[in-house]
Amino acid sequence: MNKPLLVNLSDAVPQKIKCKPILKWAGGKTQMLDSILPRFPDAYGKYIEPFFGGGAVFFALQPENAVIADSNPELINLYRTVADDVDAVIVELKKFENTEEMFYEVRSQDWENLSSVEAAARTIYLNKTCFNGLYRVNKKGQFNVPFGKYKNPKILDEDNLRAASILLSKAQIVCSDYLDVLENFAGPNDLIFLDPPYVPISEYSDFKRYTKEQFYLEDHENLAKAYKALSDKGSHVFLTNSNHSIVENLYHGFKYEVIQTKRHISCDSKTRKGEDVIISNTQKNEKFSLNLEKIATLPEKIKLYPSTRYMGSKQKLLPYILGVVEQFNSPILVDLFSGSGIVSYLFKTLGKQVITNDYMNMSHTFTKAMVENNHVILNNEKAKSLLVEKYPIDDFVQKKFKDLYFSDDENLLIDIIRSNIPKLDNEYEQAIARSALIRACMKKRPRGIFTYTGHRYDDGRKDLVLTLEEQFLNAVEAINQSIFDNHQSNISYRKNALDVELPDNCLIYMDPPYYSTCSDNEYVRRYHFVEGLSLDWKEIEIQEHTKTKKFKSYPTPFSSRKDVYVAFDKLFEKYKENILLISYSSNSLPNMDEMLVMLRKYKENVDVIPIDYKYSFGNQATKVGDNRNTVQEYLFVAY
Repeated sequence: MNKPLLVNLSDAVPQKIKCKPILKWAGGKTQMLDSILPRFPDAYGKYIEPFFGGGAVFFALQPENAVIADSNPELINLYRTVADDVDAVIVELKKFENTEEMFYEVRSQDWENLSSVEAAARTIYLNKTCFNGLYRVNKKGQFNVPFGKYKNPKILDEDNLRAASILLSKAQIVCSDYLDVLENFAGPNDLIFLDPPYVPISEYSDFKRYTKEQFYLEDHENLAKAYKALSDKGSHVFLTNSNHSIVENLYHGFKYEVIQTKRHISCDSKTRKGEDVIISNTQKNEKFSLNLEKIATLPEKIKLYPSTRYMGSKQKLLPYILGVVEQFNSPILVDLFSGSGIVSYLFKTLGKQVITNDYMNMSHTFTKAMVENNHVILNNEKAKSLLVEKYPIDDFVQKKFKDLYFSDDENLLIDIIRSNIPKLDNEYEQAIARSALIRACMKKRPRGIFTYTGHRYDDGRKDLVLTLEEQFLNAVEAINQSIFDNHQSNISYRKNALDVELPDNCLIYMDPPYYSTCSDNEYVRRYHFVEGLSLDWKEIEIQEHTKTKKFKSYPTPFSSRKDVYVAFDKLFEKYKENILLISYSSNSLPNMDEMLVMLRKYKENVDVIPIDYKYSFGNQATKVGDNRNTVQEYLFVAY
């Protein structure tokens, strides 16, 4: 069943089951549920709770799409095990007795040396039989709460455990620091509940030491910064804490509501009254609103990316693409059909982690050299050495492509360079060299394509006058200048777009081949020579009967009217948990209305930005300057 990004609690939703927290928890929110839940929005995306603890809010809310997390590995083991194997946990719990002797024997065990089921049962047993149901560890991470001496604690609540298992099995359960959880999972419209260790209201308030790592003032300051960033992103953010001047100052400008509560962990019941606060951003950010007219100023560094006459390049659309991307602040940016690589490079200049992909190996080579690569350059000495015949070479290009695209001397030079490239020190040097050779060959071809032989479109451009050697060395220099470190682990893939596995917190830009009944979208037909060059013509089938000696095109669902609709639907379904930004053209199929219908199957918010656009050169049977080259380019934004 396809779930939309937004759920609406006022609509028909699965019937809630009776379930309460598995553990008693110091600072648990059971008594505050009547104050917290009514403040939540009716509609939201994922539910995210990175300080899970006892999980009272989660078990009461029972969201269908949730990420729950805690930095306590023992606690996460408990919830994962109850979710996956509740029957085994129940069997194990039946072995325990409420005696002081057994309590201290079990407490002395190292949970990490137990099976996941034994460790989960141990956690529940100690929690139910220790003093006041506390979970507290010393600085070595060892549970140190004394025996509770209760007459008849309920060690096993089988019905509740089974109910909890149903709810937990629907959630993604993560063991991680809260900042990592928020960075990796939170997005616009998500509902985020933050219940950190409270700011102490007295010097003796140290019952918040749930893990051996403590939560200091600096941590609260960092959390407040994260809260503001989430609010700016368009998330619905709710936070609880003690009513303290520090908290009030940290969250100045947000809704700050004081709630009278009782504390349940003090020995003296007379001192258990207190004031909690619920902080929300509902007044500051009622609804994320996308500015569809924003045209961003491009960073200067984008000018360093070497330009190439590549069909479908989005150079002219970059200000519009950036205008959308800047409004979401996603930590990971994905270019799923990278093509020329210019959008991937733009993403890299933003200091975000970039994942780039294309089924064309030449495109993968470009982004390997200039996006994934942060440090390596190909120095001038090595570049020049590639021009010299040092090893026995084959004469593949000289024979196979004789008199088709280049002179005999140029074909010889291509064979020399391609034979030398594998001898370079590492993969990035090789990617730079291959990218430079591809670029040089495209520069030496009128219109930069290989759909014809000879030089019939020679327009006297300077690129055609320069020698292939000059073009190669110029390209190496240009690529070297483009390389910089954005302090991220960027990745370049060569995969089918449906085979790329991505986390849910990405913004994915899609620029798939445009299907049109008036022209073809076969990149292989246009660039078969340089694509083959990038692969050294391995594992491809050259069609010997063709005049251009092209090779058989890669299978793609975007080449037929029947398949293109199915392909888009599969893409949108696979990546439905991500923010999607899609480029498409008004002269292509599916048309705009059909694209909107497909996107709205998976996304609650879908907008379209039409942009007047003129292609630099036409496709088959379309001449430069023909009015068919002026179209509207659409940017679909789905979130």
